[in-house]
Amino acid sequence: MDVAIIGGGLGGLATAIALRKQGISVQIYERARELRAIGAGLTVAPNGLKALSAIDPAIVARLLELGSQNRRFQLRKAGGELIAALATTYMDRYGQPALNILWSNLQQTLVGFLPADCIHLNHRLIGIERAAGNPALHFDGRDPVAADLVVGADGINSAVRQAIINDGPPRYAGRLSWRGVIRCQHPSLLPDEVTFFAGDGKNFAVFDVGGGLTFWSATALWPEPPASGDAAAVRFRVTEAFAGWTPPIPEILAATPPEEIVERPIEDRAPLTHWSSGPVTLLGDAAHAMVPSLGQGANTAFEDAWELSQSLASQPTIEAALLHYEQSRIPRTLVIHARSADQGSRYYEADNEVFSRSILEQATAGQREFEDWMYGYTP
Repeated sequence: MDVAIIGGGLGGLATAIALRKQGISVQIYERARELRAIGAGLTVAPNGLKALSAIDPAIVARLLELGSQNRRFQLRKAGGELIAALATTYMDRYGQPALNILWSNLQQTLVGFLPADCIHLNHRLIGIERAAGNPALHFDGRDPVAADLVVGADGINSAVRQAIINDGPPRYAGRLSWRGVIRCQHPSLLPDEVTFFAGDGKNFAVFDVGGGLTFWSATALWPEPPASGDAAAVRFRVTEAFAGWTPPIPEILAATPPEEIVERPIEDRAPLTHWSSGPVTLLGDAAHAMVPSLGQGANTAFEDAWELSQSLASQPTIEAALLHYEQSRIPRTLVIHARSADQGSRYYEADNEVFSRSILEQATAGQREFEDWMYGYTP
């Protein structure tokens, strides 16, 4: 079987590793000219680490060397007043920690588990031809490529999704986000700790991501995405949004070079009842992009990667494998999508045909019960 993965992000890389473990031939096609570092960190939650460990335990062993395990959590008001402080119990409860890590360290770790010749950069997909035989992939300025199976792991603006679903652009969730990574010394920035500041429709989170680095992420209600992405304008917006907030927020913003502040609109996509069309399927944000209130984007992509590999290894045909993959993944991602939407204050239609009663009941479960269900995922 020859599989073409569109997208060399975290989900695409993990999928390639998982499929190769099953003896499946894989090629990744990425539109970027290089796999370069971006100014971001993320949390690989227990469920994501368990999926990666199922793919290859050596991946997790390497990530634990690079990142910072979240051992303490603080919740504070915008003025600094402490609301709650607690020691986390992820390892005891779920068998894996919550690991805060640089996005680029995670990306490079995954790249290191693949041969260099299976990743093809500067390949922008412009169409998928499925008239007869295997799908033919058409890239801008490149020769067509045929494959037995195409996996769209190309993110929220997926070209593969548009080729098979054609549901237009993502939905703006009414909020703007900023993030950056710095090396900053401040008495309140402690190792292995996450601090979350909240107030007035805004929040600012600070994470230790290992190696003496701090990742920060901020969000604020915003009527519509700004027209200008100029670095100075971005710095002005985030500084104004969090003016007067408690230290270390002013110090963190001042220490981040304007050109290294990443500004993005918060978006999601309407959930789907199917992800596949013939031998073409979706994975990660291309399939189930959700607002980041639960931090589950990459983690659910890692689950997708593992379960797609198992479906292809266990089922007699590609059609049967994709049906099995969808049946195992869609109900779970619908629950996480709905919970993310609810906690992210994005309205969704409770009677939408996509959301069955059982999915809504699980999505609105108590916090402890929901976390046990989400983080207790067992590949």
